Amino acid sequence: MILDGKFGKYGGAFVPELLIPALEELEKAFLKYKDDEEFNKELKYYLREFAGRPTPLYYAKNLSEKLGCKIYLKREDLLHTGAHKINNTLGQGLLAKYMGKTRLIAETGAGQHGIATAVIGSLLQIPTEVYMGSEDVERQKLNVFRMELSGAKVNPVENGSRTLKDAINDAFRDWASSSDTTHYLIGSTMGPHPYPMMVKHFQRVIGKETKTQILKNEGKLPDVVIACVGGGSNSMGIFSGFIEDKEVELIGAEGGGEGLNGKHGSTISAGTEGILHGSLSFVLQNDDGQISEAHSISAGLDYPGVGPEHAFLSSKGRAKYYPVTNEEAIRGFKLLSEYEGIIPALESSHAIGMAEKYAKENKGKTIIINLSGRGDKDVDILAKLMGVKL
Repeated sequence: MILDGKFGKYGGAFVPELLIPALEELEKAFLKYKDDEEFNKELKYYLREFAGRPTPLYYAKNLSEKLGCKIYLKREDLLHTGAHKINNTLGQGLLAKYMGKTRLIAETGAGQHGIATAVIGSLLQIPTEVYMGSEDVERQKLNVFRMELSGAKVNPVENGSRTLKDAINDAFRDWASSSDTTHYLIGSTMGPHPYPMMVKHFQRVIGKETKTQILKNEGKLPDVVIACVGGGSNSMGIFSGFIEDKEVELIGAEGGGEGLNGKHGSTISAGTEGILHGSLSFVLQNDDGQISEAHSISAGLDYPGVGPEHAFLSSKGRAKYYPVTNEEAIRGFKLLSEYEGIIPALESSHAIGMAEKYAKENKGKTIIINLSGRGDKDVDILAKLMGVKL
Protein backbone atom coordinates (compact mmCIF):
# COMPACT_ATOMS: atom_id res chain seq x y z
CA MET A 1 0.00 0.00 0.00
CA ILE A 2 1.06 3.61 -0.59
CA LEU A 3 0.18 4.74 2.95
CA ASP A 4 0.41 2.71 6.16
CA GLY A 5 -2.97 3.89 7.38
CA LYS A 6 -1.72 4.55 10.90
CA PHE A 7 -2.86 7.09 13.48
CA GLY A 8 0.13 6.88 15.78
CA LYS A 9 0.31 3.15 16.41
CA TYR A 10 -3.40 2.58 15.74
CA GLY A 11 -5.01 1.56 12.46
CA GLY A 12 -3.21 -0.39 9.75
CA ALA A 13 -4.51 -3.31 7.70
CA PHE A 14 -4.52 -6.62 9.58
CA VAL A 15 -6.36 -8.78 7.07
CA PRO A 16 -5.91 -12.09 5.20
CA GLU A 17 -3.66 -11.89 2.14
CA LEU A 18 -6.72 -12.54 0.01
CA LEU A 19 -8.04 -9.04 0.81
CA ILE A 20 -4.81 -7.08 0.24
CA PRO A 21 -5.29 -6.65 -3.55
CA ALA A 22 -8.83 -5.33 -3.02
CA LEU A 23 -7.66 -2.85 -0.36
CA GLU A 24 -4.75 -1.69 -2.53
CA GLU A 25 -7.11 -1.18 -5.48
CA LEU A 26 -9.45 0.84 -3.25
CA GLU A 27 -6.65 2.97 -1.81
CA LYS A 28 -5.30 3.73 -5.28
CA ALA A 29 -8.75 4.74 -6.56
CA PHE A 30 -9.52 6.88 -3.51
CA LEU A 31 -6.21 8.77 -3.73
CA LYS A 32 -6.82 9.30 -7.44
CA TYR A 33 -10.38 10.59 -7.24
CA LYS A 34 -10.55 12.43 -3.89
CA ASP A 35 -9.06 15.53 -5.52
CA ASP A 36 -10.44 14.90 -9.02
CA GLU A 37 -12.43 17.86 -10.32
CA GLU A 38 -15.11 15.84 -12.13
CA PHE A 39 -15.60 13.44 -9.19
CA ASN A 40 -15.96 16.26 -6.66
CA LYS A 41 -18.29 18.25 -8.89
CA GLU A 42 -20.62 15.24 -9.07
CA LEU A 43 -20.31 14.53 -5.34
CA LYS A 44 -21.07 18.14 -4.38
CA TYR A 45 -24.09 18.13 -6.70
CA TYR A 46 -25.57 15.06 -5.04
CA LEU A 47 -24.75 16.26 -1.52
CA ARG A 48 -26.59 19.49 -2.25
CA GLU A 49 -29.50 18.43 -4.47
CA PHE A 50 -30.07 14.83 -3.34
CA ALA A 51 -28.94 14.72 0.29
CA GLY A 52 -29.87 18.28 1.31
CA ARG A 53 -26.60 19.92 2.37
CA PRO A 54 -25.72 22.21 3.99
CA THR A 55 -27.56 21.24 7.16
CA PRO A 56 -28.49 23.98 9.68
CA LEU A 57 -26.69 24.69 12.94
CA TYR A 58 -29.75 25.27 15.09
CA TYR A 59 -29.72 27.26 18.33
CA ALA A 60 -31.81 25.18 20.76
CA LYS A 61 -33.20 28.06 22.83
CA ASN A 62 -35.51 26.04 25.08
CA LEU A 63 -32.96 23.34 25.81
CA SER A 64 -30.34 26.01 26.42
CA GLU A 65 -32.52 27.66 29.05
CA LYS A 66 -33.26 24.28 30.62
CA LEU A 67 -29.60 23.24 30.91
CA GLY A 68 -28.02 26.65 31.53
CA CYS A 69 -25.72 26.56 28.51
CA LYS A 70 -25.84 27.88 24.97
CA ILE A 71 -26.62 24.77 22.93
CA TYR A 72 -26.42 24.37 19.17
CA LEU A 73 -27.51 21.29 17.23
CA LYS A 74 -25.84 20.31 13.95
CA ARG A 75 -28.93 19.00 12.15
CA GLU A 76 -27.63 15.94 10.29
CA ASP A 77 -31.02 14.42 11.08
CA LEU A 78 -32.51 16.60 8.34
CA LEU A 79 -30.53 14.89 5.58
CA HIS A 80 -32.21 12.53 3.11
CA THR A 81 -32.59 9.09 4.76
CA GLY A 82 -32.48 10.75 8.19
CA ALA A 83 -28.83 10.60 9.21
CA HIS A 84 -25.24 11.61 8.44
CA LYS A 85 -24.61 8.23 6.76
CA ILE A 86 -25.64 9.60 3.36
CA ASN A 87 -22.48 11.78 3.18
CA ASN A 88 -20.23 8.72 3.12
CA THR A 89 -22.43 6.47 1.00
CA LEU A 90 -22.62 9.10 -1.73
CA GLY A 91 -18.83 9.43 -1.71
CA GLN A 92 -18.13 5.70 -1.72
CA GLY A 93 -20.98 4.92 -4.10
CA LEU A 94 -19.60 7.36 -6.66
CA LEU A 95 -16.11 5.95 -6.09
CA ALA A 96 -17.46 2.46 -6.83
CA LYS A 97 -19.02 3.76 -10.04
CA TYR A 98 -15.76 5.40 -11.12
CA MET A 99 -13.96 2.11 -10.34
CA GLY A 100 -16.37 0.21 -12.56
CA LYS A 101 -17.85 -1.93 -9.77
CA THR A 102 -21.23 -3.50 -10.55
CA ARG A 103 -22.36 -4.50 -7.05
CA LEU A 104 -22.47 -2.87 -3.60
CA ILE A 105 -22.50 -4.60 -0.22
CA ALA A 106 -22.74 -3.01 3.22
CA GLU A 107 -23.14 -3.81 6.89
CA THR A 108 -25.57 -2.03 9.16
CA GLY A 109 -26.55 -1.94 12.82
CA ALA A 110 -29.32 0.59 13.37
CA GLY A 111 -30.17 0.41 9.68
CA GLN A 112 -29.32 4.02 8.78
CA HIS A 113 -26.17 3.05 6.89
CA GLY A 114 -28.07 0.23 5.22
CA ILE A 115 -30.78 2.62 4.05
CA ALA A 116 -28.21 5.17 2.87
CA THR A 117 -26.41 2.46 0.88
CA ALA A 118 -29.67 1.13 -0.52
CA VAL A 119 -30.77 4.52 -1.83
CA ILE A 120 -27.34 5.15 -3.39
CA GLY A 121 -27.58 1.76 -5.08
CA SER A 122 -30.98 2.83 -6.40
CA LEU A 123 -29.71 6.28 -7.43
CA LEU A 124 -26.70 4.89 -9.29
CA GLN A 125 -28.54 1.72 -10.40
CA ILE A 126 -26.02 -0.62 -8.79
CA PRO A 127 -27.45 -3.85 -7.25
CA THR A 128 -27.04 -3.73 -3.46
CA GLU A 129 -27.02 -6.24 -0.60
CA VAL A 130 -26.96 -5.37 3.10
CA TYR A 131 -25.82 -7.59 5.96
CA MET A 132 -27.63 -7.00 9.25
CA GLY A 133 -27.61 -8.97 12.51
CA SER A 134 -30.92 -10.74 13.01
CA GLU A 135 -31.37 -9.08 16.42
CA ASP A 136 -31.05 -5.69 14.74
CA VAL A 137 -33.42 -6.82 11.97
CA GLU A 138 -36.00 -7.48 14.67
CA ARG A 139 -35.58 -4.17 16.54
CA GLN A 140 -35.27 -2.07 13.38
CA LYS A 141 -38.06 -3.54 11.22
CA LEU A 142 -38.99 -0.18 9.72
CA ASN A 143 -35.48 0.38 8.41
CA VAL A 144 -35.34 -3.13 6.95
CA PHE A 145 -38.54 -2.41 5.02
CA ARG A 146 -37.13 0.92 3.82
CA MET A 147 -34.01 -0.83 2.49
CA GLU A 148 -36.12 -3.36 0.65
CA LEU A 149 -38.33 -0.61 -0.80
CA SER A 150 -35.18 0.92 -2.32
CA GLY A 151 -34.39 -2.39 -4.01
CA ALA A 152 -31.71 -3.74 -1.68
CA LYS A 153 -31.56 -7.34 -0.50
CA VAL A 154 -31.24 -7.60 3.30
CA ASN A 155 -29.31 -10.62 4.58
CA PRO A 156 -30.06 -11.40 8.27
CA VAL A 157 -26.97 -12.69 10.11
CA GLU A 158 -27.56 -15.43 12.68
CA ASN A 159 -23.94 -15.82 13.85
CA GLY A 160 -22.50 -14.73 17.20
CA SER A 161 -24.41 -11.99 18.97
CA ARG A 162 -26.45 -11.38 15.78
CA THR A 163 -25.60 -7.64 15.81
CA LEU A 164 -23.31 -5.23 13.97
CA LYS A 165 -20.02 -7.07 14.66
CA ASP A 166 -21.37 -10.22 13.05
CA ALA A 167 -22.86 -8.34 10.09
CA ILE A 168 -19.39 -6.92 9.39
CA ASN A 169 -17.86 -10.40 9.54
CA ASP A 170 -20.27 -11.72 6.91
CA ALA A 171 -19.78 -8.68 4.68
CA PHE A 172 -16.01 -9.24 4.73
CA ARG A 173 -16.52 -12.91 3.82
CA ASP A 174 -18.63 -11.85 0.85
CA TRP A 175 -16.10 -9.24 -0.30
CA ALA A 176 -13.21 -11.70 -0.05
CA SER A 177 -14.82 -13.79 -2.78
CA SER A 178 -16.35 -11.04 -4.92
CA SER A 179 -14.04 -7.99 -4.87
CA ASP A 180 -13.48 -8.07 -8.64
CA THR A 181 -17.03 -6.82 -9.19
CA THR A 182 -18.09 -5.71 -5.69
CA HIS A 183 -17.37 -2.67 -3.54
CA TYR A 184 -17.77 -3.13 0.21
CA LEU A 185 -19.21 0.17 1.41
CA ILE A 186 -18.18 0.33 5.08
CA GLY A 187 -20.24 2.80 7.05
CA SER A 188 -17.87 3.99 9.76
CA THR A 189 -14.29 5.05 10.43
CA MET A 190 -13.31 1.49 11.33
CA GLY A 191 -11.90 -1.46 9.45
CA PRO A 192 -8.59 -1.81 7.61
CA HIS A 193 -6.86 1.01 5.78
CA PRO A 194 -7.99 2.89 3.69
CA TYR A 195 -11.50 2.84 5.23
CA PRO A 196 -10.90 4.99 8.37
CA MET A 197 -9.15 7.65 6.28
CA MET A 198 -11.70 7.46 3.45
CA VAL A 199 -14.86 7.57 5.58
CA LYS A 200 -13.45 10.51 7.56
CA HIS A 201 -12.76 12.32 4.27
CA PHE A 202 -16.37 11.96 3.13
CA GLN A 203 -17.73 12.98 6.57
CA ARG A 204 -15.46 16.03 6.98
CA VAL A 205 -18.18 18.15 5.40
CA ILE A 206 -19.97 18.11 8.79
CA GLY A 207 -17.04 19.73 10.62
CA LYS A 208 -16.32 22.24 7.85
CA GLU A 209 -19.91 23.48 7.77
CA THR A 210 -20.22 23.56 11.56
CA LYS A 211 -17.09 25.65 12.03
CA THR A 212 -18.20 28.21 9.44
CA GLN A 213 -21.70 28.36 10.95
CA ILE A 214 -20.67 28.78 14.60
CA LEU A 215 -18.20 31.54 13.72
CA LYS A 216 -20.98 33.32 11.84
CA ASN A 217 -23.50 32.86 14.68
CA GLU A 218 -21.26 33.47 17.69
CA GLY A 219 -18.16 35.16 16.31
CA LYS A 220 -16.05 32.59 18.17
CA LEU A 221 -15.46 28.88 18.48
CA PRO A 222 -17.56 26.71 20.84
CA ASP A 223 -16.30 25.53 24.20
CA VAL A 224 -17.10 21.91 23.44
CA VAL A 225 -18.28 19.63 20.63
CA ILE A 226 -20.17 16.49 21.66
CA ALA A 227 -21.07 13.51 19.45
CA CYS A 228 -22.04 9.90 19.98
CA VAL A 229 -19.42 7.25 19.18
CA GLY A 230 -19.98 3.71 17.95
CA GLY A 231 -17.59 3.01 15.09
CA GLY A 232 -17.10 6.75 14.99
CA SER A 233 -18.05 8.35 11.65
CA ASN A 234 -20.41 11.14 12.74
CA SER A 235 -18.09 12.10 15.60
CA MET A 236 -14.97 12.04 13.45
CA GLY A 237 -16.84 14.06 10.83
CA ILE A 238 -17.61 16.91 13.21
CA PHE A 239 -14.42 16.60 15.31
CA SER A 240 -12.32 17.01 12.14
CA GLY A 241 -13.34 20.65 11.89
CA PHE A 242 -11.98 21.42 15.37
CA ILE A 243 -9.07 19.03 16.04
CA GLU A 244 -6.49 21.76 15.45
CA ASP A 245 -8.35 24.19 17.73
CA LYS A 246 -6.93 23.10 21.07
CA GLU A 247 -9.24 25.40 23.06
CA VAL A 248 -12.29 23.40 21.87
CA GLU A 249 -13.05 20.31 23.96
CA LEU A 250 -14.03 17.20 21.99
CA ILE A 251 -16.24 14.70 23.81
CA GLY A 252 -17.44 11.33 22.55
CA ALA A 253 -20.52 9.73 24.12
CA GLU A 254 -20.23 5.94 24.06
CA GLY A 255 -23.00 3.43 24.61
CA GLY A 256 -22.87 2.72 28.35
CA GLY A 257 -25.66 0.16 28.16
CA GLU A 258 -27.17 -0.83 31.47
CA GLY A 259 -24.10 0.45 33.31
CA LEU A 260 -23.97 -2.86 35.19
CA ASN A 261 -22.19 -6.21 34.86
CA GLY A 262 -20.00 -5.04 32.00
CA LYS A 263 -22.96 -4.89 29.61
CA HIS A 264 -22.04 -1.88 27.52
CA GLY A 265 -20.52 -0.64 24.28
CA SER A 266 -18.06 1.76 25.91
CA THR A 267 -15.05 0.61 23.94
CA ILE A 268 -12.58 3.38 24.77
CA SER A 269 -13.84 3.80 28.32
CA ALA A 270 -13.68 0.09 29.17
CA GLY A 271 -11.76 -1.64 26.36
CA THR A 272 -8.14 -2.63 25.79
CA GLU A 273 -5.89 -2.54 22.75
CA GLY A 274 -6.60 -5.23 20.22
CA ILE A 275 -7.32 -6.00 16.59
CA LEU A 276 -10.87 -6.16 15.28
CA HIS A 277 -12.05 -6.08 11.68
CA GLY A 278 -8.63 -5.31 10.29
CA SER A 279 -7.26 -2.50 12.47
CA LEU A 280 -5.52 -1.97 15.80
CA SER A 281 -7.69 0.03 18.16
CA PHE A 282 -9.51 -0.40 21.46
CA VAL A 283 -11.85 -3.37 21.68
CA LEU A 284 -14.04 -5.05 24.28
CA GLN A 285 -12.38 -8.41 24.91
CA ASN A 286 -11.68 -10.92 27.66
CA ASP A 287 -8.28 -11.90 29.06
CA ASP A 288 -7.84 -14.45 26.27
CA GLY A 289 -8.41 -11.86 23.55
CA GLN A 290 -11.89 -13.14 22.67
CA ILE A 291 -14.23 -10.32 21.60
CA SER A 292 -16.88 -9.56 24.18
CA GLU A 293 -20.49 -8.87 23.37
CA ALA A 294 -21.34 -5.18 23.37
CA HIS A 295 -24.69 -3.94 24.62
CA SER A 296 -26.55 -0.70 24.10
CA ILE A 297 -30.19 0.21 23.70
CA SER A 298 -28.98 1.80 20.46
CA ALA A 299 -28.25 -0.68 17.64
CA GLY A 300 -25.84 1.81 16.08
CA LEU A 301 -23.63 1.85 19.21
CA ASP A 302 -23.77 -1.93 19.75
CA TYR A 303 -20.20 -2.46 18.53
CA PRO A 304 -17.26 -3.81 20.57
CA GLY A 305 -14.67 -1.73 18.71
CA VAL A 306 -14.04 1.86 17.67
CA GLY A 307 -12.31 3.62 14.79
CA PRO A 308 -8.52 3.81 15.21
CA GLU A 309 -8.33 7.60 14.96
CA HIS A 310 -10.58 7.84 18.01
CA ALA A 311 -8.18 5.55 19.87
CA PHE A 312 -5.36 7.88 18.83
CA LEU A 313 -7.21 11.06 19.89
CA SER A 314 -7.97 9.45 23.25
CA SER A 315 -4.37 8.33 23.79
CA LYS A 316 -3.16 11.87 23.12
CA GLY A 317 -5.80 13.43 25.36
CA ARG A 318 -7.18 15.48 22.46
CA ALA A 319 -10.65 13.97 22.82
CA LYS A 320 -12.34 12.45 25.83
CA TYR A 321 -14.80 9.58 25.77
CA TYR A 322 -17.42 8.78 28.39
CA PRO A 323 -20.06 6.07 28.74
CA VAL A 324 -23.69 7.17 28.64
CA THR A 325 -26.13 4.64 30.06
CA ASN A 326 -29.37 3.54 28.44
CA GLU A 327 -31.26 5.47 31.13
CA GLU A 328 -29.30 8.66 30.42
CA ALA A 329 -29.82 8.26 26.68
CA ILE A 330 -33.57 7.80 27.11
CA ARG A 331 -33.60 10.94 29.23
CA GLY A 332 -31.77 12.75 26.41
CA PHE A 333 -34.33 11.43 23.93
CA LYS A 334 -37.18 12.81 26.04
CA LEU A 335 -35.43 16.12 26.75
CA LEU A 336 -34.94 17.06 23.12
CA SER A 337 -38.37 15.83 22.11
CA GLU A 338 -40.16 17.75 24.87
CA TYR A 339 -38.14 20.98 24.84
CA GLU A 340 -37.44 21.42 21.11
CA GLY A 341 -39.94 19.21 19.30
CA ILE A 342 -37.06 17.31 17.71
CA ILE A 343 -37.08 13.52 18.07
CA PRO A 344 -33.46 12.30 18.00
CA ALA A 345 -32.15 8.86 17.10
CA LEU A 346 -31.20 6.78 20.14
CA GLU A 347 -27.57 7.09 19.00
CA SER A 348 -27.80 10.90 19.05
CA SER A 349 -29.70 10.71 22.35
CA HIS A 350 -26.46 9.54 23.96
CA ALA A 351 -24.88 12.85 22.91
CA ILE A 352 -27.84 14.75 24.38
CA GLY A 353 -27.47 12.76 27.61
CA MET A 354 -23.75 13.57 27.68
CA ALA A 355 -24.48 17.26 27.11
CA GLU A 356 -26.89 17.28 30.06
CA LYS A 357 -24.16 15.85 32.33
CA TYR A 358 -21.58 18.30 30.97
CA ALA A 359 -23.89 21.28 31.44
CA LYS A 360 -24.40 20.55 35.14
CA GLU A 361 -20.71 21.21 35.77
CA ASN A 362 -20.11 23.86 33.11
CA LYS A 363 -22.85 26.48 33.22
CA GLY A 364 -22.75 29.17 30.56
CA LYS A 365 -20.61 27.24 28.09
CA THR A 366 -21.32 27.06 24.36
CA ILE A 367 -21.99 23.45 23.34
CA ILE A 368 -22.38 22.00 19.86
CA ILE A 369 -24.10 18.62 19.69
CA ASN A 370 -23.93 16.63 16.48
CA LEU A 371 -27.50 15.44 16.00
CA SER A 372 -26.43 12.55 13.79
CA GLY A 373 -29.87 11.10 13.05
CA ARG A 374 -33.60 11.36 13.59
CA GLY A 375 -35.58 9.09 15.87
CA ASP A 376 -38.40 7.75 13.70
CA LYS A 377 -36.73 4.33 13.66
CA ASP A 378 -36.61 4.20 17.48
CA VAL A 379 -40.14 5.24 18.39
CA ASP A 380 -41.31 1.61 18.71
CA ILE A 381 -38.45 0.83 21.13
CA LEU A 382 -39.20 3.87 23.30
CA ALA A 383 -42.94 3.20 23.22
CA LYS A 384 -42.40 -0.34 24.56
CA LEU A 385 -40.12 0.94 27.32
CA MET A 386 -42.75 3.52 28.28
CA GLY A 387 -45.55 0.95 28.20
CA VAL A 388 -47.29 2.61 25.25
CA LYS A 389 -48.96 0.42 22.64
CA LEU A 390 -48.79 1.85 19.11
